Amino acid sequence: MSSLPPARTGQYSPPKFHVSRRSFLRHCGAVAALTGLPAWFLERELAAAETSSRPAPVGRPGIALIGCGGQGRRDAANAASFGDVVAVCDVDDDRLASAVKQFANEEKKPVGYTDFRRVLEQRDVHVVINGTPDHWHTLINIAAARAGKDVYAEKPLTLTIDEGRHVVAAVRKAGIILQTGTQQRSSQRFRLACELVRNGRIGKLQEANVWLPAGLREGPFKSEPVPAYLNWDYWLGQAPQVEYVPQRCRGRFRFWYDYSGGTMTDWGAHHNDIAYWAIGLIAPRDIEAEALVEPIPGGYTAHSEYKVRYRYENGVRLNIATTTDENPSGAKTKPDGQRNGIRFVGTEGWIWVNREQLTASEPEILKAPLAANAVRLYQSSNHMENFFDCVQSRKPPICDAETGHRSATMCHLGSIALRTGLKLTWDAQRERFTGEHATVANRHVAREMRKPYGLGFAG
Repeated sequence: MSSLPPARTGQYSPPKFHVSRRSFLRHCGAVAALTGLPAWFLERELAAAETSSRPAPVGRPGIALIGCGGQGRRDAANAASFGDVVAVCDVDDDRLASAVKQFANEEKKPVGYTDFRRVLEQRDVHVVINGTPDHWHTLINIAAARAGKDVYAEKPLTLTIDEGRHVVAAVRKAGIILQTGTQQRSSQRFRLACELVRNGRIGKLQEANVWLPAGLREGPFKSEPVPAYLNWDYWLGQAPQVEYVPQRCRGRFRFWYDYSGGTMTDWGAHHNDIAYWAIGLIAPRDIEAEALVEPIPGGYTAHSEYKVRYRYENGVRLNIATTTDENPSGAKTKPDGQRNGIRFVGTEGWIWVNREQLTASEPEILKAPLAANAVRLYQSSNHMENFFDCVQSRKPPICDAETGHRSATMCHLGSIALRTGLKLTWDAQRERFTGEHATVANRHVAREMRKPYGLGFAG
């Protein structure tokens, strides 16, 4: 379990809510119009903020960033509001140097490392920001847990379903705090949509339709000499040994099944997570998928355009499609020409939500307050702040390891259906495929890890 240093100059002091209730209520209509959220919901949020009990600061945690790409540095910049970045680590020397420069200040600059294991040995590191490519998430999350460091882990939590169980076990055994970086869970807009669905505001939920961005379909690519700034073998880690191709690295790793799962596990880790939150069941039972185009030989391997269909035990359908004007369920087009988001459809209406918009088939679906005894979901309005609050209080964060694992599993199930082209049946309790195609599908639940980068490499 992480142990924070004694309080010192520059104590950890989370931002406070400074708007008075009187002032808020006077301007509530304007605020509601600006945010697209109903006034009753905003007033409830204010009341919760006024009465919430926050842990007393115990000092500023020492933060280490492992994986200094763009998303990792953005995460660390957010985390720097709550602690001090004392170490950064990457196998790419150029990115490492940029991170050292970014997080240096007049008093001190972070120490740069090229081996994450050395980072985890440092006593002044209490929190790890894991911003590595997806195929490195599991080993670093497990190693950080074993070292007693709390972790903010970029999504998806793991590369495979099997890895998720190992991460959950390591986190539970060590008693650390792990927050999965599915930050839409800390969005008021998405939480309200899920609460309305859970409380029957659109009647009995029939289906959720998710639109995701299409991926890249390019190639073939030629190998090149490994650049001097990159430790290519370490970057590959558990993935198969291949010659260096620039298109495998940096932000483009997402479009190779060796390292990720395409947009199904990228944007899908966000929108599918919200569908999972609203539906309230841990996994679907039946999965089938259709690749709309095949990858180009010698190019990116992850499918770029596709449809995936899930069915749950209670009959609810989840339909996922890449961004075209067609509805994933083959019904209506998306409202207002939107190309990325979620539409929940029930027997008495629908709700559409994405990062910019929350609308419904009837205004009253949003405007009417929920009852006092309505189902309420975990309340967080800032994902990184919630993580650091839990580092202090030791309470579970909004997207803990089990939640992150189940959320990632949804995405991996779709990816496996795409890669096999088979109709599949999933046993959520055993976390195994069953039925006619179980043998083929279960080969994808785990992947062979290249030596020495197996689970033992995590320490």
